[in-house]
Amino acid sequence: MTQRIVVTYHVTAEAEAIESRAKGIAVEQSVEMPIPAITEQRVLDEVVGEVQDITALSPGLYQVRIGLAPSTVDGEAGQLLNMIYGNTSIQPDTVLVDAEFPPEILEAFGGPRHGIPGLRDRVGVHDRALTCSALKPQGLSTAGLADLAHRFALGGLDYIKDDHGLADQASAPYDERVPAIAAAVRKAREETGLPTRYIPSLTGDLDRLRAMIRLARDEGLDCAMIQPMIAGFPAFQALVREAPDFAFFTHPTMTGAQRIDAPFLHGTLFRLMGGDAVIYTNHGGRFSFTREVCVTLGQRATRPWDGLKPAMPVPAGGMTLDRVPEMIECYGKDVMLLIGGGLLLARDRLVEETRAFCDHVAALSGATPAPTPAVAE
Repeated sequence: MTQRIVVTYHVTAEAEAIESRAKGIAVEQSVEMPIPAITEQRVLDEVVGEVQDITALSPGLYQVRIGLAPSTVDGEAGQLLNMIYGNTSIQPDTVLVDAEFPPEILEAFGGPRHGIPGLRDRVGVHDRALTCSALKPQGLSTAGLADLAHRFALGGLDYIKDDHGLADQASAPYDERVPAIAAAVRKAREETGLPTRYIPSLTGDLDRLRAMIRLARDEGLDCAMIQPMIAGFPAFQALVREAPDFAFFTHPTMTGAQRIDAPFLHGTLFRLMGGDAVIYTNHGGRFSFTREVCVTLGQRATRPWDGLKPAMPVPAGGMTLDRVPEMIECYGKDVMLLIGGGLLLARDRLVEETRAFCDHVAALSGATPAPTPAVAE
């Protein structure tokens, strides 16, 4: 029999009901019908979900492992999510915790096209943590956002990304904003000699997403950010396949609306779909993830995984300059540190504070800081 997708759930149930509940999940996530009504033996043997293991975790809480047929997915991103959680996500007693995928699934999706090595190559940095910040707030004009990008780049950031709230608003429409910011970053690169990269945020339906990628490529860009839970897994999959030259950053918006364990969603599923870098809310910021969850997420994103490239962890969400030592201690060098509002507070001293941030990261990573560029103020 073909090797199965093995999905792990945490299920709340009474002891006398858990076996029946586990069988119910196996059926719901495979054939979704009474087993006695199935007349074809092949379906019974190969397609019906299998309960592989039930383990008590605590009174009333169980770990349930279900084996599902890869043939029910057929390499399609939306169908993968449908099969591993789908109808069961509607039941309030079940959390999707993990999944082990057979080689045919890994081959069908392929994981990151660039991953940590590609992101490092883009900026020529291999001996330290990477640095990043975000252009915000939404409502700022195109000129204002381009000015911020220029000053961030003068400060030496490796990556500068759109805030996920920047879409196609009249204040800074995408088709106007992206060329202006790309030009501002190019100008700073010419002044500093540093290869800062700009990451525009993609929003809209698939046709619009494709058009945004085309415009970004025309501007010499090779990175983009997508919101998988809003754009949809099939659209994400299509972009990764159609734009193999792009490195994709995944944004965590709406990821808390599902009962899916964060390390699996960000570190495994987004990576499987082609996320080269996974942005998530770090512990100790304005969100509720614990240190343990964040460390596990980072490990999932970077672990060896049957030849798939590692994805870059990007902890964010209310991070400040004083958290830099702790984050490097927590994640090591294979991390991209994203500080947004904490840098923007510098206002007129943004270039200087950004440079101090970059130098601090280099020093804590044991790397030599980049020479301070002679830039006219």
